[in-house]
Amino acid sequence: MHFTGSSLSPCSDFPASCKLSSSVGICMLVQHLQGKKTSLHLLGGIRGFMGTEHSKNEGRRSMFFLRKGPKLPAWEDALLSGKEPKSLLKRGLRYVSLSLIMKGMTRTPDFLWGLPEVQKLNLSRNQLAVIPPSLGKLDRLVVLNLGGNCLKCLPKEIGLLRNLKVLFVNMNCLTEVPAELSLCRKLEVLSLSHNRISQLPLSFTDLTSLRKLNLSNNRFVQIPLCIFALRSLDFLHLGSNRLENIAESVQYLVNLQIFIVENNNIRTLPRSLCFITTLELLNVDYNAIQSLPDDLYLLHRLPRIAWNPMDKGLHIAHNPLSRPLPKVVEGGLDVLFNYLREKKEHN
Repeated sequence: MHFTGSSLSPCSDFPASCKLSSSVGICMLVQHLQGKKTSLHLLGGIRGFMGTEHSKNEGRRSMFFLRKGPKLPAWEDALLSGKEPKSLLKRGLRYVSLSLIMKGMTRTPDFLWGLPEVQKLNLSRNQLAVIPPSLGKLDRLVVLNLGGNCLKCLPKEIGLLRNLKVLFVNMNCLTEVPAELSLCRKLEVLSLSHNRISQLPLSFTDLTSLRKLNLSNNRFVQIPLCIFALRSLDFLHLGSNRLENIAESVQYLVNLQIFIVENNNIRTLPRSLCFITTLELLNVDYNAIQSLPDDLYLLHRLPRIAWNPMDKGLHIAHNPLSRPLPKVVEGGLDVLFNYLREKKEHN
């Protein structure tokens, strides 16, 4: 799941600070997923799929298969190393997976579309510029990792992947997302971090099963309205964008536990944010916040003022807080909450 670094894609032109931010966010997402029983089997696939060993006899049968079948392009033949395409599949207890990570591919191999049984597919850390419409043939896919490539768009046929639950397209060159992705109604985890996206299709409101959404390191000026309809979200990362505010509608994300909007241009926090009492981590580091809403003390699940990026709690460092807030914050979360509570009572 952890795919970062500018070497992954020649299209990536993000500063080191952005990459670090994304790395922390993805690590936190891994930790968050590990706490959910329904995601454990998927998590094993997201972290990278390993190939399987085969006996010499299997190798001979594969060579025979290749001699009998149509001649493959030289680079595909080298990729297969004389094996039958199906021999690359790893058959686990629950899923059939295929890993073609870091193969130096500039295009997807044609044999891939003849493997409809694959359920976990890892094409990350290559140099792919296009994913063809043939992707729609792999309609049993549950996990798809396209991270660390040079993709400028996704095919509309991605909407045919009706069993898809986890999709990673981080570290690419996307400027938009096809509306057809909203047809993947089973989607639970979506990472679009480190791209050039500035808006999402309104049809994203149909992704009612979505629980983890990473949109960090993109070009959003405001939080897309469709996000506020995703009531199942418990993880939302919008760090390192160009956000100037958080809409009052954020209160509709009633199951949100982790909310990261660090490294933006946010000046104030809306009062409605204080009503998301499920929040365990709120990261507003590196913004332009001067004051805090008096009702912030309602976020009783925030355990502390947090300084380590991986810790739960309130992250509020590197903001131009007006006096006396900097001193109050130094005293810890209880001191801050008491100060805000008393301030509200006096008002």
